[in-house]
Amino acid sequence: MHDMLQPQIIGIVLVRNEESYVEQAILNILFFCDRLLLVDHESLDGTLPILLSLQSKYPEKISVHQIHHPRESHELLKPYVGTATWIFGVDGDEIYDPEGLALFRKRLLSGEFNEEWMLLGNVLHVEELDSRIATGYMAPPSRSITKLYNFSAIESWDGKTGERLHGGKPVFRTGFHGQKKRKLFEEERWEEASLRCLHLCFIPRSPQMGVTVRKNIVETYGGGITTIIKNQIITLMRHLLGTSEHSSWKQKHYARGQRVSVESLPFF
Repeated sequence: MHDMLQPQIIGIVLVRNEESYVEQAILNILFFCDRLLLVDHESLDGTLPILLSLQSKYPEKISVHQIHHPRESHELLKPYVGTATWIFGVDGDEIYDPEGLALFRKRLLSGEFNEEWMLLGNVLHVEELDSRIATGYMAPPSRSITKLYNFSAIESWDGKTGERLHGGKPVFRTGFHGQKKRKLFEEERWEEASLRCLHLCFIPRSPQMGVTVRKNIVETYGGGITTIIKNQIITLMRHLLGTSEHSSWKQKHYARGQRVSVESLPFF
């Protein structure tokens, strides 16, 4: 069995038009990660200046990368394949509990999860948010979106990846396989969980974009070049007209179960 000695945690934040919450999302994970790769996918709002400002404040920890297609984000992770590294994939609408992450970092670096390939934490998919309360749908029964990958478990991860950590064909070391997923959200209640996240998937993330339930990368890029061009034209027209798009995928996968409310203060 491969031994993970002195693992590092590398965060990769893939964003596009996220100016409302992206700074909070990054600051909340800053001290959990040993290094942060901030990846901007052709944002049209104030997202990129925010990323560059954070890079200037934390140059020893943060690097900013600009890409033209989400798949380019996966290439940034290739140097870490097969090394003692946990990769933490975060989006601009994912607000983690920073105090919880401080506790979880100790568990992760202690080797508690070295035999796992992927860790899935607790999440609330948020429909309503104010300074005290977040209301939405809890995982379970909805799906978890928190993503921590043990890159010491794989020898390579090539093939057609739609974005970082999605698609392609990871080749596993002996003793690991793709189903070695630890579903912490089934083991720990929200109140006690240290790896927990407010997923603002139903909240507008950029005042300039006029979009509420935004389509995800699979919906936008999953149908080949014709679909990509059509979606880009539709997005541009909606931007000009100030109208919003709608993600049926998110409604189906995230808006499940009873609506619940939690305290939002620990996250902001």
